[in-house]
Amino acid sequence: MDHKQALAGVRVIEVCNVAAGPFCGMLLADMGADVIKIEHPDGGDTLRSWPPLSDGYSENFASLNRNKRSVTLNLKDAGDAELARRLIDEADVLLENNRPGVMERLGLGYEALAARNPRLIYCSISAYGQTGPRSQEGGFDLTIQAMSGIMSVTGEQGGAPVKCGVPLADFTAGLYAATSISAALRVAENTGKGTHLDVAMLGVTLGIAALQTSEYFGSGKDPQKLGSAHPRNAPYQAFRCRDGYFGMAAGNNALWRSVCEIIGHPELVEDPRYANTTLRARNQNELREFLEALFVQDDGANWLQKFRARGVPCAPINSYSEVLTDPQVEHMEWVRPLELPNGVQTKTFGAPVRIGGESAPIRMRPPSLGEHTDEILGALRTADKVSS
Repeated sequence: MDHKQALAGVRVIEVCNVAAGPFCGMLLADMGADVIKIEHPDGGDTLRSWPPLSDGYSENFASLNRNKRSVTLNLKDAGDAELARRLIDEADVLLENNRPGVMERLGLGYEALAARNPRLIYCSISAYGQTGPRSQEGGFDLTIQAMSGIMSVTGEQGGAPVKCGVPLADFTAGLYAATSISAALRVAENTGKGTHLDVAMLGVTLGIAALQTSEYFGSGKDPQKLGSAHPRNAPYQAFRCRDGYFGMAAGNNALWRSVCEIIGHPELVEDPRYANTTLRARNQNELREFLEALFVQDDGANWLQKFRARGVPCAPINSYSEVLTDPQVEHMEWVRPLELPNGVQTKTFGAPVRIGGESAPIRMRPPSLGEHTDEILGALRTADKVSS
């Protein structure tokens, strides 16, 4: 078996919109699954309208929907809903990220579909989960970052609430969903029985906040926002230099000793305020002020060169245009050429995990709306005409 196509032969029906579900579907497609995206004939996935548009085609949509096929069905129409059910009868996975109750009202809920296809893995992504007092509340990445506590620890002390610039609640949900589906597929293969996966954006966002939740459980105190700093480690943050900022993380005593030698102050190793990571974190404001008074005397590139030479983890504060052209990104071949359905040639960030030294290929460009409707539904519709 080609490990880069480990899910070859697995069929996934995706009834999803925007980010969390489509990202999960793309992860499965990258691993070889046949992902069929069901979209409404009137506009399809909302992400299709998001700029930037290249000759009318959304680059945002393209970034989450490679290696998929698209069919158009109006699931509020009884005939189209039945076509969807028949597609799902032959599928291994149904992936949806609608508000709880929507799929049931369409006749596409888990119980109804599992009765027809007992091995079906039915994965629901929602804001708060399928049951409970908040299950009927809608949610977007912003509101989940607010609800989950992330915005309480993001930004500078005393500043306004700030969300993470990357929609991590959406994409974390997609990652958890893809991992859970992969595990459930193995169980279904061994037992012939599927299951219903309930992926709540609030839950997965709390799940990746293990250090913050454990800090609260262990101390009874809420974690606080520290900007780029760390609550238990220092120096470990962004520092001002002559021409801007850079990041540096001396996360243990050996690295701290190297920093002291680089800046020409070896005596700081013996300073009782900075004797270990806990004490350095406790006194990190004055430590930052001391270090920045030195760092502003030179440019960031020169400091980074000195730290790298001694093995101290450090990095520039990159823009995306900078990181996407970094030699390491180029070496890993993460940026891939991509053709859009309208013929426009663009680029995308491909599968980041290398398996056996290679990343999963882009087997198919992102689809135009309904591009594969006749290919996929033609046989079903022909059978309907014959039987009638």
